[in-house]
Formats: sequence, C-alpha cells, structure tokens
Amino acid sequence: MSSFLSLIENKREGRKHSPEELRFLVEGFATGSLPDYQGAAWLMAAYLRGLDPDETLWLTEAMVRSGRVVDLSPISGVKVDKHSTGGVADTTTLAVGPMVAACGVPVAKMSGRGLGHTGGTLDKLESIPGFSVDMSPERFERQVAEIGLAIVAQSDDVAPADRAMYALRDVTGTVPSMPLIVGSVVSKKIAGGADAILLDVKCGAGAFMRTAEESAVLADELVRVGTALGRRFEAVITDMNVPLGSAIGNALEVREAVEVLAGKGGARLTELAVDLCARMLVLGGVADGLDAGRRMARASIDDGSALAKMAEWVAAQGGDPTITDDPGVLPLAKVRAVLAADRDGFVSSVAADAVGRVAVALGAGRARKGDPVDASAGVLLMARMGDPVRRGDPLAEVHGSDPRAVEEAVRALSAAMPVGYDAVTEPPLFVRG
Repeated sequence: MSSFLSLIENKREGRKHSPEELRFLVEGFATGSLPDYQGAAWLMAAYLRGLDPDETLWLTEAMVRSGRVVDLSPISGVKVDKHSTGGVADTTTLAVGPMVAACGVPVAKMSGRGLGHTGGTLDKLESIPGFSVDMSPERFERQVAEIGLAIVAQSDDVAPADRAMYALRDVTGTVPSMPLIVGSVVSKKIAGGADAILLDVKCGAGAFMRTAEESAVLADELVRVGTALGRRFEAVITDMNVPLGSAIGNALEVREAVEVLAGKGGARLTELAVDLCARMLVLGGVADGLDAGRRMARASIDDGSALAKMAEWVAAQGGDPTITDDPGVLPLAKVRAVLAADRDGFVSSVAADAVGRVAVALGAGRARKGDPVDASAGVLLMARMGDPVRRGDPLAEVHGSDPRAVEEAVRALSAAMPVGYDAVTEPPLFVRG
C-alpha cells in the first residue's frame, strides 16, 4: 500500500493517482491520520501538477464516501441547492434561500466559511445573534421538511474530508486549484442531499477563475463530475471584476440581504438574486421557464413572503428574527472612517479583489487557519463603478475595531476605487447565462 509520502512524491513528479490511492489519501484527511504538513504538501503538489479528469472524479467520489450522505428522499418535491465559487459582496445565498423556499421549493444547503478574500456564508450567518450553523443531519432533514429551508455547516460525519481539506486550502495558497474546487463543491453538494444544484461560477479579478475561458472550464467540469455522480447540476457564469453588492463583511452583508428581501437592495445584487431564484424554481419544477420564475421571485419580495421566510428560518436556527425589522441588532463596528473622492469625476473602477483583501485585513476574513472573525468589520461601498462624484463625496465607509487598521484600510481603498475623468460602466453581470 502506498504511503502518504509516496503519494506526495508521485504527484510532485506529475504521476497519475489510482482510485485506491485517492481513497487512501482522502481517508487520511477525513480521519486526521494525514498530518497537516503532509496534507499541505499534497495540496500544493496537486495545485502545481493538476489532476486529470479521471483523478478529479475519483477524488470527488472518495470525498463523498468519506462520510455520511444526508437522505432527503422522504421530503416531497425536488430539493434544491445553490453554490457560488466565491466572490466579494456576494450575498445572494442569504437572499435567494428565503425567496426559493417562499415559492414552495425546499432548499437544503451545507455551506462553508470564507476562503482567501471571498466571504463565507457560515461566517455571515454567525453574525446574527444566536444563529447556529451546527445541527445533526436528522435535525437538518426535519427543518427542511418543516419550513423548507436550512443552511448549515457540515456535521462531523458529513463530508469530513472536505472539512479538513477546505481549512488547509485557505492557508496554503491552493484555493484556486480547479480539481480541488470541483472536489470540494461537488462532494459537499452531494453529501448535503439535494436533488438539483445550481452553480454560480464567478469570473474576473475578484474570483478564483480570472478569465471567461477558465470559468467555463470550471463550470463544465463541475457539471460533468456532479452529473457522473448521479445528481442534476446546472451552472451560470457571472462577473466578479466589481463587488456584487455594496456590503463586504459579515454583519454588513446580512443587512444587505435583508434590504434585498425588503425590496430595497442594490440593482446588481437584486438582479442576480432574482435570476438565481428563477433558475432554482425551474429546477424545482414549480416554474415552467425563467420568465415565470423571475415573476415568482419578484412576487415573493413584493408580497413580503420572502422576508417572512427569512425571519422564520433565522428563528428556527436559534437566531434573532427581529433582524428583518431592525438590522440594528446586528453587530456594529466600534470604529468607522470614510474614504472621500479626491477630485470631481467618475469612479473608474472598484477592484473586487483589493476590496476583499481590505475586508480580510480588517478582520472580516481569515489570514490563517482558525483565526477569529470580527462580525462587524468590513467595507460599505457608497459609490459604484461609473458613478459621478464630486470632490469630498463619500466613496466607501470602513468598519473595524482597530483605529490603525481602519486608517490603513482607507488608504488601501483609495487605490482600489480611483476617480477619473471619463465616464465608464460596470461590466455585464452575466458572462454565460
């Protein structure tokens, strides 16, 4: 039998793993018998040398089999899930989940924490006072059956290999590996029990896939592997050169999700939330096309049912449901500072990756495995790419706990949000619909 060291050396030299070798490796991640330093070495070798299509499928299948697969078959209807490959100010899950559930399609989602400069759904949810992302598979199944929506962390016996690999990837520079992304996303989605999964693959400077070509390959690979393992997968590709919403940071993004559900959200974020909801309603069999799905999605906002579903969902997971009426109950930063325009003109760009890194430096994300997260920290954009501004107008508000870090963040943001003299427009939202 191969040793962990031999597998590291084999992949370092570009040799192909067998299904048995990948099962052995994945079991090491899942059980903890593979030390972190060897796990990190293999992840880097896989990042540099890559995994071929067979290896990617075998890795993903082994990750699924490393733990329990939730059984949602007793729940009537098509159970759906949605996943984003990671972006900045991408708050769609918190808005889309209640919208879809309010329209009668059950949403069952096991989610993750922030990776690199991108935000994590679990970190956002934990900024809600009392909200618990931890529950047993049995309770997860019961909540999906009772209220039509549950978003949780993997329990210890569901996709345990992914939990271990996910945490190491974040701190070893191996997040952008396409096979590792595929293995993580697909294994977690299948283990979560959903019948149909919609993938939002991000593309651009603030995404792990920078080009449309890379994003298309990733989207197609996610669908290929997921379909081969017996579930229905669909994918869209959306732009991440500019932040999707205006809030970057955990409590700030929860506030923005509430605004979307209350019909007061920004145009770009709301447009994507409505579109993704529509696609999930089609997958769930309650809408006969995207136009019908979009009408249902917008109706759930207009009649208040999506916002009411969010309150019901938050309460079911121990959180304070009054956030839907009073977002002021969410954590508030002790220190705030404003970045102001230094001239008249137009906001030339809002660099998503740079803004995401600023939020991480403020404490909204993690620089190292196990770092705590400041739920109140982040950036609130007060102007977007292409907006006309006058000298002294606010461009962004920085939220944090350390005055020095906030001051440094303002300086860093000034380079990420330059003001020029030429009018520009934001890039199209959909790269491939």
